Amino acid sequence: EGKGKKRNPLHDFKKTGELMLIKVNKTLEIKTKLLNTTEQCAKRCSRNKGLSFPCKAFAYDRVTKRCHWLSFNSLTNGVRKKQDHAFDLYEKKDYVRNCIIGKGADYKGTISVTKSGIQCQAWNSMIPHEH
Repeated sequence: EGKGKKRNPLHDFKKTGELMLIKVNKTLEIKTKLLNTTEQCAKRCSRNKGLSFPCKAFAYDRVTKRCHWLSFNSLTNGVRKKQDHAFDLYEKKDYVRNCIIGKGADYKGTISVTKSGIQCQAWNSMIPHEH
């Protein structure tokens, strides 16, 4: 990266235009605030700044310039997608990526079976293999 160039915080997000997520499960959390740009929303989500939950996605209302930080994403149980022309949905790539990069230390996706269909060992289990 060049000198003096700042990394765009939106790089860590997958954008889906004209889509909003609706929580069916009432325990899922949302926080909203008026912000001028999607970059500002992304930066706060990445840093979890001022949020009481890990931010997995945000929806930006282009009409009201309001950011909606979400404790969930489109893959979360208890969530449904809603077509909405006012919103753009930005989901953290780490949570929606279906592949493991490197050793997978940062993987937060939902794949839980091997390529051959065998159920993965839970991280908190020492059976059948020790860590």
